[in-house]
Amino acid sequence: MSIKVGIIGYGFMGHEHAKMFADMDEIDVIAVCDIDDEQLKDVPTKVEIYKDARELVKNADIDTVIISVPNTLHLEMVKLAAEAGKFIICEKPAAMTVAEFDEMVQVVKAAGVHLTVHQQRRWDVDYCTMKAVYEKGLVGKPYVIKSQLYGFNGNMHDWHVYPELGGGMLYDWGVHLIDQIFQMVDSRIISVYADMKNVINKNVDDYFKIIFEYENGVTAEIELGTYYLTPKRAWFIGGTTGSAIIDGTFCAQGNAKGKIVRTTHLLESVPGKLTMTSAGPTRSFGEPEPGLLYEEPLPDIHTEHRDYFRNYLNARAGLEDYAVKLNEVRQVLVLMDMVRESAAKHQAVAVGKDFYEEKDI
Repeated sequence: MSIKVGIIGYGFMGHEHAKMFADMDEIDVIAVCDIDDEQLKDVPTKVEIYKDARELVKNADIDTVIISVPNTLHLEMVKLAAEAGKFIICEKPAAMTVAEFDEMVQVVKAAGVHLTVHQQRRWDVDYCTMKAVYEKGLVGKPYVIKSQLYGFNGNMHDWHVYPELGGGMLYDWGVHLIDQIFQMVDSRIISVYADMKNVINKNVDDYFKIIFEYENGVTAEIELGTYYLTPKRAWFIGGTTGSAIIDGTFCAQGNAKGKIVRTTHLLESVPGKLTMTSAGPTRSFGEPEPGLLYEEPLPDIHTEHRDYFRNYLNARAGLEDYAVKLNEVRQVLVLMDMVRESAAKHQAVAVGKDFYEEKDI
């Protein structure tokens, strides 16, 4: 199947979409729209240019509209595209609130078109690698998962520093990091605890830590800081038979660099005696004896962000389901509300059973 696409919002993400589609024969960008002339200076000559989204959606040749405008405009643009009979891919977060998202869903259902959300980081190689570790039980029974993303100077680009446009790191990156963990752990979340800070950006959050407690005993921790001065993307999964580690530069595509660490002397319970080490009477925190620990490679996983759009094309052709389902999008938005509530109250928020009830969307 092939589709003709119009992009509403030709800033950073609009350009990223256009660059990716240039190498995909099945997707043809035939129109773009932006109110900023600067963003439109490099539009290819064959692509129609619009300054008004209302005019773009009148283009009968457009099958799918991609919405990559600031977050607060998503609902308006979804309504516009749906009422014009266009299928829709919306940038994340889909909406500013759960109520907005519910309205979007009702609009697209009434129009008889499809809506999905660009959660492309489900195809990040580092994430997919650690998801494989978890799902295949490569470190035994997991008890803790850590997902960390640190920036170097606190800078947030473009409109993301403006709260009135839906800025801040929870909306920008939190929606991805929460979605990844939500997809990874095959158990129900029972509580959410979070801390959010404005470190150097006084109007929007630039740091957060989120802790999910699961029914299966797993604790998942997500931490993002834009001002750590030690930029990295890190993962850790601790299990009963080993630890899986990724600790390095950001790796959305390519090969994730990390390892699985195991021990030649696996303890099931700790015997009641002191053991003298160079660090004193301790078992865990001194230097390990030579040969006690050994390393194995992580699974060799190959994914790329264009896999999201391959899934979209296959779903449109009826060959598979949309990978990013609307119920999942809604649940992540609910979790983001719980994060804000926990951070405001400085206490954990319980996740009720109704959270997992399937909604008619």
